[in-house]
This record gives sequence, C-alpha cells and structure tokens, in this order.
Amino acid sequence: MLRTGNRDLIRRINQNLLLNLIRTQGPISRAELSKQTRLSPATVTYITQALLERGLIHEMGAGYSSGGRRPVLLRLEPKAGFVVGVKLAADSITAAVTDLDATVLHYLEISHTLADTPTPTLRALIRTIERALKESRVDRAKVLGIGVGMGGIVNKDEGVCRFSPILHWRDVQVAAPLREHFEIPVFLDNDVNTLTLAENWFGHGKDVEHFVVITVGRGIGMGIVTNGQFYRGAMGGAGEIGHLTVQPGGAQCDCGKQGCLEALASDPAVVRSIRESIHEGRKTELSERNLDLERIIKATERGDALARRALADSGHWLGIGIANVVNLLDPALVIVGGEGVRAGDWRFGPMRAALREHAFDGFADNLQVVIEFGGNETWARGAASLVLNEIFQHPISQRADTAMTLNF
Repeated sequence: MLRTGNRDLIRRINQNLLLNLIRTQGPISRAELSKQTRLSPATVTYITQALLERGLIHEMGAGYSSGGRRPVLLRLEPKAGFVVGVKLAADSITAAVTDLDATVLHYLEISHTLADTPTPTLRALIRTIERALKESRVDRAKVLGIGVGMGGIVNKDEGVCRFSPILHWRDVQVAAPLREHFEIPVFLDNDVNTLTLAENWFGHGKDVEHFVVITVGRGIGMGIVTNGQFYRGAMGGAGEIGHLTVQPGGAQCDCGKQGCLEALASDPAVVRSIRESIHEGRKTELSERNLDLERIIKATERGDALARRALADSGHWLGIGIANVVNLLDPALVIVGGEGVRAGDWRFGPMRAALREHAFDGFADNLQVVIEFGGNETWARGAASLVLNEIFQHPISQRADTAMTLNF
C-alpha cells in the first residue's frame, strides 16, 4: 500500500511530466500526452483539467485528425506567472521581467559604481528590481522568483558569492537580502552558467547533448552541458576556463596568478597590450586616453595595424584555450558569446585557426562553432531561466528547502 507521501510525490511527478511536455512540445493533444507518458487517458484528463483550472495551460484550436473528432490542443499559459532575471556586472545592473516562456516583457539597465563594501550594491539590486517590476506592470502576486547571475565562484545552494575577482567580493550573501525584501524565492549562479542554461532551454544548445558556452568580455568564462546535464563540478566552480594557465610566467591576471587565458585574451588584455605598445613607441592612431575595445575595433576597421594585431593575438590565445576544452570534453557545439564578440572576425578568425591547429586529430572536424551576438538583456534573460528551471525541475531533483511549484 502506498503511503500518502508517496502518492503526493507520484502526483507531482506526473504533473511535472505533463506540464513539461506541454511546455516543450505544445500545442499537443491529450491523446499524444498519454501516448508519450504512458499514463492512462483518465489520468491525463484529470491532471490537465487541474492545470486548466489553475490557469497554467489553455486549450487552443483543434489539431489534425486521421479520422473521428479532431483533438483539442493544449499549450502552456505564459502569463500564468512571471520571473525576474538580473545580471550584476562591475559597472551596471540589468534586470529583465519575463513570462514563463522566457519572453522579455520589460528590460532595464542602470549604471552602477562599486563601493568598498557589497551593501550599497545589494541595495541597488533591490531598487533596480523594484523599478523593473513597477515599470513592467505585471501582477506582483504572480511573480514567482528572482534569478541573479554574476561573475565569480558561486555557491548556488546557499546563494553566496564565494569569490569574484571582478567585483572584489568574498563570501557575500546575495540571495538572502533579496529574499527577505521580496519574500519570494531567489536563486544565484555564475552568470555564464545562467547564459548556458538559457542556451539549453531555448537557444542553440536546445536538444544538444554535449556543448559549452564560452563568454569573452571583461573576463572569460564557460558553462558546460554534457550528456544533456548541466555540469557544475564538486564546488560549483566548473568552467573557469579564463584561469587556465596557457603561458606560464605570462601577464598578470586579476586572480593574482600569471599567464591565465583571461590575462591574454579578454577585452582588458587587448587594451593593456595596446597601452604597452604605445609606451614602447609603436605607431598607432590610438591614444591611451579613453582607450577601450570600441575605439580599438574602429581603429581596426580603419586599418590600424597595431589594433588588428592586438585583437588577432587575443583571438589566437582564445583559440588555444578552446582547443584545450575540446580536447578534454569533446563537445559537439561551442557557443561563444559576451561583450567581446563585437570584435568580429578580427578576433574570431585567428581564434578558429588556432582551434583547428591545436585540437586533437579529428575533434574539430565536425565541431560546430557559433558566435552569439547579444547584450546584457540576453544575460538577464539567462538569469530568469534560473527560476524557470527551478519551477519546471523534476520533483525528485528539487531540494526540499528550495522546491518551487506553480501552485499545484
């Protein structure tokens, strides 16, 4: 005889199973749901009726029939709930309010200057989220959670930033203050992980069993999906490709070590390289004043040889770093994103060449490399996917203290 707890778990598993099928394959008929899940038609009818009454799904036009009555199709109701995704950077805070389809309903980006302590930044996070919710005009009672993505080593389960070399934070409680203020679940993760989660849900990585996302900008990071599962590592820090040593004794990195990929291939590395060349008296139209990647790209387009060389060098080192990843993980797909992608082929032509040169024999032959152009809105949408992932996660995979449901 089943215990009550077991019955409840089975009910939640079946509800989750049907809701996820409706989310990913809808519009879909009850008969097709029964066929794919092997649940009885009566069970499917009972559960879908409950989902309809709660407004989580809706019926739409009839589908094709090979004979007899045309089946009624079911689809997820995107406006049944809303989530907030936040991208925290060293100089800005970006917030996106999305529906359950991860469609961005409102987007807000503000400039922010880091203080000596995390407290002012956490207050700014709260103000930004409040403003985004107010301007979005969504029903606050339907806001299900908040996801925050940030650079560094993050303890996802505890909502703590263990170490962020960019923000200069160590052991900072990020989720707890937001949870206390908004009184809804708050989830924290490394920002590259959130972007990878978004790619897995609705991007280039959808239905791909083995892929990595590599971001280039202020830093260099990586998210990993293998065997269809997100890989975090023993301490949640898997994917710190930016701190692979590729040139022992090389340039100083923000992490305190030398020769890291990030110190050779990131946007600040390009700026530093040009600044050093200017000090050496090398010819360029660029000056040290207000030197940034945008000015370097424009100089490259006008034929500045020094700017072209600096971007090519960064791409070369990036290609070596990615080749190491390919040799280790053998992914089918590499997605390269982040602010640094706007450098285009000046950076990514040399990257592809170095990747082919240093990848193990045959590993790069069928490898798909996608350059993903997207701004901070994409990062915030990725952070929103943190919450959506928790909502639609299999009940057995959920921790008891963070489990979320759509009011089943």
